Amino acid sequence: MSRVTTHVLDATLGRPGDGIPVTLEQIDAGATYVAHATTDADGRVRELTPDLPGAGTYRLTFDPTEYFARTGQTSFYPSISVTFTVVDGEWPYHVPLLLSPFAYSTYRGV
Repeated sequence: MSRVTTHVLDATLGRPGDGIPVTLEQIDAGATYVAHATTDADGRVRELTPDLPGAGTYRLTFDPTEYFARTGQTSFYPSISVTFTVVDGEWPYHVPLLLSPFAYSTYRGV
């Protein structure tokens, strides 16, 4: 089981945000690529990291551009970045994204 996961929900259409590319980077000393995935039919990325990332600051970047076009929505956000801190021993990290064309929110889930 991956220790960093995400889930995208489209608040406007009331459905999962499927097919959205997601990139994870560690950004402590510059940006270091960690992993890339695309949300599944349920809007989830269940296995973003093959190994546990260490403590540090990370950034999840979502690219909803194609998703919004495919669902007939015009968006203010071509890219959404969520930066969070990983503390050793505090696993797992689930970072959901509640999305609409003109607003988004996120939180640390379980």
